[in-house]
Amino acid sequence: MNARYVKGGVGLASALLLAVGIGTASAKDTWILLSEKTLKSTDPSTEIKAEEGKMWKEDVKRAKLSVEGADVQITNVVFHWKGGKNETIPNVGVVKAGGETAAKDAPTREATLLSVSVQYKILNDKPTATIKVWGYD
Repeated sequence: MNARYVKGGVGLASALLLAVGIGTASAKDTWILLSEKTLKSTDPSTEIKAEEGKMWKEDVKRAKLSVEGADVQITNVVFHWKGGKNETIPNVGVVKAGGETAAKDAPTREATLLSVSVQYKILNDKPTATIKVWGYD
């Protein structure tokens, strides 16, 4: 009977340690704002880079875009990765104000995102919108 209690205690302790380990690993991984840019309705496209003199966070696992201020129809997105193949996503569709695109995995397990090119159209006669580039680390 004592052996049964010991086995149960060891099993419970193992499960707790596993849960704690998983919790701390996922707490480290978060979405980080890499850059943002104002889109103008008079422009059909833009390239978003890191702020002047700064590098974007290295070792990004995934990237995505979000939009604020207006609905934006995105026809083409190109993620430019350091040392990797550029990733093109055609026909992204309409991203509502306050919404975001699906995340795109880095070409390797982790990579440095150099820039993002976006072809777009701002909808509903709005003059501007803000687009943000997010990296998952």
